[in-house]
Amino acid sequence: MTDIFDYDPYVVSNTEKQAMLTRALAHLHATHSHYCPTYHNIIRTMFPEPFTAKHDLLALPYVHVKMFKHAHLKTVQNEQIIKTLTSSGTSGDVSHIYLDAETASLQSKVLVKVMQHWIGKARLPMLILDHAGVVSNRRQFSARGAGIRGLAFMGRKHCYALKEDMSLDLDALREFCQQFGDQPVLIFGFTFMVWQYVLAELHKHDISFSLPHGILLHSGGWKKLQDQAVSNTTFKQIAAKTLGVTHVHNFYGMVEQVGAIYVECEHGHLHCPTYSDIRVRRTIDWQPAAIGEEGVIQLISALPRSYPGHSILTEDRGVVLGTDDCPCGRLGTYFKVCGRLQQAETRGCSDTFVKKESA
Repeated sequence: MTDIFDYDPYVVSNTEKQAMLTRALAHLHATHSHYCPTYHNIIRTMFPEPFTAKHDLLALPYVHVKMFKHAHLKTVQNEQIIKTLTSSGTSGDVSHIYLDAETASLQSKVLVKVMQHWIGKARLPMLILDHAGVVSNRRQFSARGAGIRGLAFMGRKHCYALKEDMSLDLDALREFCQQFGDQPVLIFGFTFMVWQYVLAELHKHDISFSLPHGILLHSGGWKKLQDQAVSNTTFKQIAAKTLGVTHVHNFYGMVEQVGAIYVECEHGHLHCPTYSDIRVRRTIDWQPAAIGEEGVIQLISALPRSYPGHSILTEDRGVVLGTDDCPCGRLGTYFKVCGRLQQAETRGCSDTFVKKESA
């Protein structure tokens, strides 16, 4: 039997994908139930009916994303943990995600497969729209640090566009553009920070650079942009004006399910790769929403082995737009994220950054 991780990200039909995911997730669910007593107790209370590979994925039990803030959910022994990821949050509570070598390796493998689909297999010169200090702790990463390090190994000649105080490093930007401006480059940052500290600042001071072959990937922090009335279209227009970049892809994901990322295609749709999927559930009864009907996003992934993060109910609202029929030609479920649930905690890779006041 071919392993699900041997397939390319967007070439498996929904029927075949659901069968593979159901087998993989039934195994993960049983493993986590056996080795993580806290997960077992949560699921036994909320979902009394056992889940097996004979069931539809709609019956797959899930845990609420906040459980990773209030319980130490892990399926491995402490000595097997090689890295702990933490989320960002305004309340002081953060998620703790425990990775062993197998899970970290799988996450890296899948991240590479998905990203290579969008940026190619060559390691491109990389412009990181953040500052270098955010990745200084190698064992315990924030969501920002984990995201940067997760993509940084796919690039080379790394250049950080910001200084520690979040001001633009114009000299570094000029040097990077002079050296690589006539070739493909990878550009990455977290959405709100890319806007506030790079694009808006360049636009404000009428400064522009030319990276016409650049590919800009960004994620997280849309809520603050929406609060400022900055649309996806405006974001892309200013990126083109200030950095000369026309290939811009947002992607959706969270630290509680690292490696499972959903990249925006040229039609503005977020796509589920072979190894992950989503369900959208109505808040009134938590039953599956119809295509085009808004509800709460449930994220499903075959990746998490060291912690029970394979099925998570998020605090994000979304809409499934279709399956296997996006105009871009990629197979799989495609969707859009509509925002946060009301009264949900404001959180995210970049939402909680507070610029330090100058002394």
